[in-house]
Amino acid sequence: MNTLTDDQLDRYARHIVLKEIGGAGQAQLLAAHVTVVGAGGIGCPLIQYLAGAGVGSIRVIDDDVVDLSNLQRQTLFGESDVGIPKAEAAMHAVARLNPDVKLIPIIQRLDADNAASLLRHSDVVIDGCDNFTTRLIVSDAATRLRIPLVSAAVGQFEGQLSVYRGWEPEQPCYRCLVGEDPARAEASCAEQGVLGALTGVLGSLAALEAIRALVPFGEDSAGKLLIADLLSLRFRTLNIPTDPACPACSESALAEEECPA
Repeated sequence: MNTLTDDQLDRYARHIVLKEIGGAGQAQLLAAHVTVVGAGGIGCPLIQYLAGAGVGSIRVIDDDVVDLSNLQRQTLFGESDVGIPKAEAAMHAVARLNPDVKLIPIIQRLDADNAASLLRHSDVVIDGCDNFTTRLIVSDAATRLRIPLVSAAVGQFEGQLSVYRGWEPEQPCYRCLVGEDPARAEASCAEQGVLGALTGVLGSLAALEAIRALVPFGEDSAGKLLIADLLSLRFRTLNIPTDPACPACSESALAEEECPA
């Protein structure tokens, strides 16, 4: 385990003093590699807090560019970033925030063909993308690769957060929650609107769960769904049931992955 420098002892002092993290936990964070899918409303605060926490390597996958309409909620960017790929702009922002952290920009769209190669070798995957099809692809790949998945989503005044380890016994995957209908109708933030500060709340919570997955503390959050209703300021937590016939994480599906024909 690497010894923390004097500057790192100062920078991460508030983590180190927590008995649940301490110096050993902070060293684990500095050695960690996480992948973030989407550098939008959820991804921006998520990336900021991962960088602040000293997560050593952050791979960011996003093929979009910064638009003026993003700045209402994507606070990692400024007007000078408009027109620049989001992953690239995030790399420059993180370089300013914390020299301990290396952000690797992947300026391409994640799909079924490249998901495994883009996500492998991650300690945690965090999905903050904005479409149902990509979420299923990310979940299936993370389940096959046996990488913990933190999934966050927002819409108007409501947010959802969950953590998945679908390859473990009695643990669901994202597909267990939503079923299988990637062609179902979806409404974008541009069509429905979203409260900017809500994305900050969910992005911060996603960062917290990623850190918990890297340096376990408190109660295990896998298999639970947090629903945040900001119109009524109400938070609820539900247990997500497993789907015995899930094509991604059922015993038969996992056995087929391990022993392909």
